[in-house]
Amino acid sequence: MLAVVEQIPGGYRARFERRLKHPVEKVWSYLTENDKLAKWFAELSVDDLREGGVIKFDMQDGTFEELRIIELKPYSVLEYRWGEDQVRFELYPEAEGSRLVLIERIHKLTDHSPKDLAGWHVCLDAIIALMDGRTIESREDEWKIWYDKYSALLTNFPKN
Repeated sequence: MLAVVEQIPGGYRARFERRLKHPVEKVWSYLTENDKLAKWFAELSVDDLREGGVIKFDMQDGTFEELRIIELKPYSVLEYRWGEDQVRFELYPEAEGSRLVLIERIHKLTDHSPKDLAGWHVCLDAIIALMDGRTIESREDEWKIWYDKYSALLTNFPKN
């Protein structure tokens, strides 16, 4: 299911939602523990897990971008700045597991935006697969499928 993208004051919001058969504690561990985080987003690592703390993004050139944590509620909310944008994970317990919501606040849409949205889409699918004991055969092939869909979706929005 595609993310819901809408224009909001100051930019755009993309909202992904997944229902999982796993408890919030298990899902939280995939968002905050570096050994599990590395399995679905190898370039990210939690450096200091607290409000005001840092998540690092490995630029793959020997440098790191520091993503400042702006909200942290254990097992519930993890939000951080990524450049001009914000990434927010919300977890909700449910009778059959949990619900994971990813909200990306996007300052401006660019030609790179569908790439990012496709990337988040595949990352969420990878988390689910990992927790279910499965693997995604080719994340690159999956990404290409979702990139095309997000490119088509974003043609409905003006670029800044």
